[in-house]
Amino acid sequence: MHGTRAVRARTQRRVGRSTTPLRARIWRERWMYLFILPGFVYFIVFRYLPLLGNIIAFQDYSPFLGFHSPWVGLTNFRRLFTDPDVGIAIQNTIAISLLQLIFFFPAPIILALILNSMPSEPAKRLMQSILYLPHFISWVIIIALWQQLFGGAGFINQFLRNGGHDTINIMTNPGFFKPLVVLELIWKETGWGTIIILAALTRIDVTLYEAAAMDGASGWRRLWHVTLPGIRGVIVLLLILRLATILSTGFEQIFLQRNAVGARAAEVLDTFTYFRGIQGGDWGFAAAVGLVKGLVAAVLVFAANRIAKTFGEEGAF
Repeated sequence: MHGTRAVRARTQRRVGRSTTPLRARIWRERWMYLFILPGFVYFIVFRYLPLLGNIIAFQDYSPFLGFHSPWVGLTNFRRLFTDPDVGIAIQNTIAISLLQLIFFFPAPIILALILNSMPSEPAKRLMQSILYLPHFISWVIIIALWQQLFGGAGFINQFLRNGGHDTINIMTNPGFFKPLVVLELIWKETGWGTIIILAALTRIDVTLYEAAAMDGASGWRRLWHVTLPGIRGVIVLLLILRLATILSTGFEQIFLQRNAVGARAAEVLDTFTYFRGIQGGDWGFAAAVGLVKGLVAAVLVFAANRIAKTFGEEGAF
């Protein structure tokens, strides 16, 4: 009887909402919309309105002429296939992105699983606070710290020099640059990346672990058959979002180390558009590179989302 009343009440609320005028509903929820407004304005002003600037990819753009610059059609896009610097930037971008996907993407998941297995709650909170701290440190400071460790006059080389061994300047070695960039990202962002995974782990029903333990499942089997399936949807969602930024390897981090190893080893699409467009004045070509990068990222996201739904996951949208 009580269940019937509850169902009837929910139905009446839904019917009431559907018949209430839109203006009245907005006014009733005005405080919620007020909280949403700053974020909405941010995305409109800094994300969507700048998209109109992509029109300069079809122009021989000059800041003095503005949008009245002469139209060149697809000339800037054809240059993508003939400019050798674009090829170097694409190769470096893909190489760094793949390394980040292979080594950085699983790192927060593994760390979250380790933290979740800690029996002491105070120790777990302490470790989380310590691991979150690097996220709030700017890349300028982080690069300076790594320079003090791995640079020519850094701690490691001083140790080797005192022991009579040959020294090596890792920070200026082009061969070490790509692995070094990934290690820096892992050190800085892994702790922060555990937040979403830890939140997903709290949604797993504890009785599933209890039932698995009663059936004699070991810790590894509970991890494989209970924990990982319980957070699989979140992992897929994070992977889709990661693919959206796979061609953006982190401008500030790369920019701060580019001169030390040279453009051939460190030039990526983000730095290429900056140096070619803003510093070099080739605005239209840089805009074309950025536009193609955005379109490729969008295609990757839609493809990954479609594949995720094919395998029975919810996907991002």
